[in-house]
Amino acid sequence: MDRRNLLLLSGAAVVAVGGALLLKPGTEAPPSPAGAALAFPGLAQRLQAAAKIEATRHDGTMEITRRGETWVLPAKGGYPVRQEKVRELLVGLTELRLVEPRTANPEMLDRLGVEDPARAGATSTLVRVLDAQGGVIAELVIGRRRVRTQGNVPESAYVRRPGENQAWLAEGRIPVDSDPQLWLDRDIANVARERVRRIAVARTGQPPLVLTRSGEPDGTLRITDPADAPPAEATALDEAGRAFEFLTFLDVRPEADAPGEALGEGRFELTDNLAIVVRPRKHDEALWITLAAEGDDEAARLNARWRGWAYQVGAWKEKAFVPLLSDLRAPEPPPAEAPEAPAEAPVAPPAPAEPPRPQ
Repeated sequence: MDRRNLLLLSGAAVVAVGGALLLKPGTEAPPSPAGAALAFPGLAQRLQAAAKIEATRHDGTMEITRRGETWVLPAKGGYPVRQEKVRELLVGLTELRLVEPRTANPEMLDRLGVEDPARAGATSTLVRVLDAQGGVIAELVIGRRRVRTQGNVPESAYVRRPGENQAWLAEGRIPVDSDPQLWLDRDIANVARERVRRIAVARTGQPPLVLTRSGEPDGTLRITDPADAPPAEATALDEAGRAFEFLTFLDVRPEADAPGEALGEGRFELTDNLAIVVRPRKHDEALWITLAAEGDDEAARLNARWRGWAYQVGAWKEKAFVPLLSDLRAPEPPPAEAPEAPAEAPVAPPAPAEPPRPQ
C-alpha cells in the first residue's frame, strides 16, 4: 500500500472515531419511570380492606367512608360521592412511582409544597387511606402537582411520607380534593320538556292550578284550570315545562333535616307512565325540594336516588315547580299614548284700517 492511500485511511479512521465521540452522550439516559419504585408496593391487595379516606389541609379534614360497596360523605348525612372519583384516587395511589429524590432539608419542604399540612397557611394535603379499625393502609403528603399536556405523558407531583423529611418527585395521577363539594354528583334529573303532559299545582293557601300540553306534536302548555285564567306568558309556561331539564343541586341533606316552610306540591305527569311529585320548602331565600316518582322501572330508579334526601336548588325554580297564577300572567301591555293634537296654524295679525276717503 503506498503512502498516499495509508494517509487517506488514517484520516478516515480519525474522522470516524471523532464522530463516535461526538455522538456518545455525556451522561447516561435517565431511567424509565416504569422502572422507578412504586410508592406503595402491594397496595392493590390491601385496598380491599379500605374503609375511610381522609384529606387533611391546614383548614380541616374531609372524610369519605365506605358503606357496603358505596363511598359516602358523612358531612352530608352520608350522601353518596362520585364513585369513579374514589376509584381514580385509589388507582392513582396504587400506580404512583417515586422517580427522583429531592430535598431532605426540612426548611426547604415548603418550596415543593410538602410542608406540614397542619401548619397555618400550608398548601400541602395529607392523604390517608384507613381500614375499619383505623389502621393506616397508605398515607402521603401531596405537594405541588404538575399537569403535562403532552400525549401519553403522566402527571407528576412532589410527595413526602409523613414522619420523613425526604421529598420525592413522583409520577402518576393523584386526584385528591379536600373540598367535600367537589366529590358530589350534583345531577338530580334530566327530563326533556316534551315529556311533560300535565302539571297540577297545589300551592298552600291558593286555588288549584293546572297546566296541560295540547296534543299537537309541538304542542305548548296552557292554563286549563282555572278556565277563566287571564292570558299567560309563553316564557313562564316554558319554564314550568323545563323544571327537570338538567336539574342540579347546590346542597343536600337528609330529608328529615329539610329546613323551611312547605309551599305545597307540584305533580308533573309525563310520558311513559311516569309522574314526579315535587314538594318545595322555602327557608329565607333558599329553596329546598324533596322528590318522589310514580310509575314503572324508571320511577324505581329515580326513587332509589332521591328517597330520603332534600336538595337545595336555585331559588328561581320556585316559579317552575309551584307557580302562582300571577307568576304565569302575561304582562299588561303599556297604555296607548293619546295622539298629540295637531299644532294650530299661527293667526295672522289683522290688516290695518284704511284711512277715510275725502268726500
